[in-house]
Amino acid sequence: MAELITHSLFSEIAALLILAGVVGMIGHLLKQPLVVSYIVVGILAGPAVLGVAQSEGPLELLSDLGIAILLFLVGLKMDYRLIRSLGFVSLTTGLGQVLFTSVFGFLIALALGFDTIPSLFIAVALTFSSTIIIVKLLTDKRELDSLHGRVALGFLIVQDIVVVLAMVVLSTVGIGSTAEEEGTSITGALTAVAVMGGIVFLIVRYAATPLTRRLAESQELLILFSIGLAAVFAAVGEYLGLGLELGGLFAGVALASTPFRDSIGSRLAPLRDFLLLFFFIVLGAQLDLAILGQNIPAAMVLSAFVLIGNPLIVLIIMGLMGYRKRTAFLAGLTVAQISEFSLIFIGLGLTLGQVTEAELSLVTLVGLITIAVSTYMITYSHKLFDLFGPYLDFFERKKPEREEEDEQKARKEPPAVILFGLSRLGGALAHRLLEAKVPALAIDYDPTLVEQWQERGLDAVYGDASDPEHLAELPLESARLIISTISHHGVDITAIDSRLTLIRTLKAEKFEGKLAVTVYQHEDMEHIRTAGADFILEPFEDAADTTMELIQEQIAGLEGKSTDS
Repeated sequence: MAELITHSLFSEIAALLILAGVVGMIGHLLKQPLVVSYIVVGILAGPAVLGVAQSEGPLELLSDLGIAILLFLVGLKMDYRLIRSLGFVSLTTGLGQVLFTSVFGFLIALALGFDTIPSLFIAVALTFSSTIIIVKLLTDKRELDSLHGRVALGFLIVQDIVVVLAMVVLSTVGIGSTAEEEGTSITGALTAVAVMGGIVFLIVRYAATPLTRRLAESQELLILFSIGLAAVFAAVGEYLGLGLELGGLFAGVALASTPFRDSIGSRLAPLRDFLLLFFFIVLGAQLDLAILGQNIPAAMVLSAFVLIGNPLIVLIIMGLMGYRKRTAFLAGLTVAQISEFSLIFIGLGLTLGQVTEAELSLVTLVGLITIAVSTYMITYSHKLFDLFGPYLDFFERKKPEREEEDEQKARKEPPAVILFGLSRLGGALAHRLLEAKVPALAIDYDPTLVEQWQERGLDAVYGDASDPEHLAELPLESARLIISTISHHGVDITAIDSRLTLIRTLKAEKFEGKLAVTVYQHEDMEHIRTAGADFILEPFEDAADTTMELIQEQIAGLEGKSTDS
């Protein structure tokens, strides 16, 4: 069967995509994240089951590019200003969870019969939680801006820092080598890290912001440049012996301080998700189902540890720091899984010869179990709290001072109006919103306009109405009105139109406010209204009506003077 399907590379890729689509649809019906479906696809496509994945070289190339993009996106979050602004709670709780999971995970792995070095790799792999899954689930539940959502994001930043440190250590220390080889390896690797770090510093200091500001005038060019930078740094990292993973990470850090990092991240997310499919396919090709089956008891023990232990330690730490049991419980549930980084990390260990297929299979199985179960735990978190809440009083102080302080700080007025477009009509509306002191957020893809309005005191960000990922991250729950002043002169309305994308995305996000859309061509009006806009703005027609009223007033005034004379 495999020979019929994979007689060429193209047909092999086609078969893999069809398999991914089918498994992904089943996963979607079961309300599972894409990562779970990808792991299943990797196992099914491997030689132990269907044997569809046979072109090892091309698939590994796509896998490597996916890992480089993934680490690039992690690097984008490593802005020193963001790290410096990490709250004491996020830092303490995040480090506490990492320390607890790694120490006790290491002891459990030893008790299960694994050697010291493999146990260390397993323990570190258990510390990472999936940013992709947590952000997606909290966004779907509109809880990303809640107190427990903000604390969870703090965890993720701390874990990302741990990812960076773990990757650097893994790339610089040759565990198990002779003393002489180890010393040479560490010296060479540290030199390579210093070289790449110096390059990144120069880019951040002199080139990143002005270059990306110029490139941002064409979003396609900005994204192309970002992908190219990630690939080049990955290649340099591999050439210097640090690995393409660390190279991609450095590339992201080089652009982390620019004002366009969020836009780059949201634009590259779909590409990352697509390419990660091939990482899991390559991973699945390395798995032996017999070994996978033998690891089921150990995987159940470690999965139980992650599913129960991680939320429990977060609950304890946040309770001691003065948070209510509800907030601590909801935040704790978000770290009840391991992530795709865990599999990448253990895969690196396999490449270095420090772990075997047994440990790879074990961590893969733990990932499958914890991601699948924790998805339901996060989705139904409030029902779980209703069930367990009465038994959690022990974890809550009589007076939760810190939560009350955080709530006090968070009481800033959210935007009541979101405005897309800051040129001409959008700029005039922005000026009037500022004068009227209406809390508003403005989005435009012209970085120069965004900076100009920021200097005037308007809350403005760089973004694109045609990017659903970016739209989903906006504070839609507080907005009562969204105004689009985007023009599409000479563009067929049935073609790609950011106004239609905006309308569809707002429907998908269940936006409860009103949407006003600007139309400059009369023939577009019916399409926009049918799509679901609440109000249609026609600047030329409205201006003509106002002008006509003025003309009629002047004519009436002249006629009055003529009659009097």
